Amino acid sequence: METRADVLIVGAGMVGSALALALRHSGLEVHLLDGGPLALKPFDAQAPFEPRVSALSAASQRILERLGAWQGIAGRRVSPYTDMHVWDGSGTGHVHFSAASVHAEVLGHIVENRVVQDGLLERLHDSDIGLWPNARLEQLRRSGDDWLLTLADGRKLRTPLVVAADGANSAVRRLAGCATREWNYLHHAIVTSVRCSAAHAATAWQRFTDDGPLAFLPLARDGNQQWCSIVWSTTPEQAERVMALDDAAFLKALERAFEGRLGSVLHADARLCVPLRQRHAKRYVDEGLVLIGDAAHTIHPLAGQGVNLGFLDAAVLAQVLEDASRRGERLADVKVLSRYERRRMPHNLALMGAMEGFERLFQADQLPLRWLRNSGLKLIQHMPDAKALFVRQALGLIGDLPPLAKP
Repeated sequence: METRADVLIVGAGMVGSALALALRHSGLEVHLLDGGPLALKPFDAQAPFEPRVSALSAASQRILERLGAWQGIAGRRVSPYTDMHVWDGSGTGHVHFSAASVHAEVLGHIVENRVVQDGLLERLHDSDIGLWPNARLEQLRRSGDDWLLTLADGRKLRTPLVVAADGANSAVRRLAGCATREWNYLHHAIVTSVRCSAAHAATAWQRFTDDGPLAFLPLARDGNQQWCSIVWSTTPEQAERVMALDDAAFLKALERAFEGRLGSVLHADARLCVPLRQRHAKRYVDEGLVLIGDAAHTIHPLAGQGVNLGFLDAAVLAQVLEDASRRGERLADVKVLSRYERRRMPHNLALMGAMEGFERLFQADQLPLRWLRNSGLKLIQHMPDAKALFVRQALGLIGDLPPLAKP
């Protein structure tokens, strides 16, 4: 027996869940599949921080508010930040961004991915969206004008439109034969949560070291501003050495790498090491098929923009599908789906290219390039209009924004 849906979203992570919620009033039969249990667990405010966090932009916050998920997220644990300091560890270049420069309250919020997911999951359980927990995709094939999905337990689902929201190693993308361009950054990211002797002052800090960028992102627990989430990008060899250190040696190494900007590093939770790889699908759409979020593109964690791109993907795709449905168009038509691709691919590629260039520039050892990056940071620091433009772009106050993300 087959179950039929108008839209089948594979992957109930942050981006897939957001898309499902964005379509809940569309009149479409939407089903959401995930390999996990999709069960809500009680939140413990005293529990250790999750190692994976996102820097949610104001545009992402607006999307989550309009989906009804932000209240549950903010009621758990969020860490707003108002400022950002970036400097070159091999020179004197430095730039400071602030929310006050554009009369905003915050630049964004650092939030554990699990907290975002739980806020979305609450709303999903309150909706009429068909939830399929513990649903591992085994086979995907065309069947007439539809896609036929077979799960590992033998269940079958039929739909004219499949949305791949199942992450960087997307099974849908692989089974559908979607081509990608991808390459290793030859860097690994060490992530964990640390407690420092000095307060972070609601500021995101980022130092560019000779081996790669090191970010201290502000966390808060019961008003304590001494906690930070760190993302330390470095060579695989250096990452292996750092991961092998005992806790005391790791704290000292981290403190040195960060130049002691927040005093002593007093404690670190368990460390996680993640190989960094950039990946971009050559096409986001095909007949009856759409890729969104990390299934379509993965980006260096340098600016913490990955999930923000994914939320904008979801919001634009929801707008395209709802508009097409009202006009009576066939949603699976590649001409319809290409409207989403035309809006999102240039934006995603531009940001990915900028982050790639930025990351390469700050790893360069040649003296002229070192001079260039230091001079560039100093120049930007003394250009308030340019900094304000950057902040407005990051906040989602300008640009091609879908209705869910508009101020």
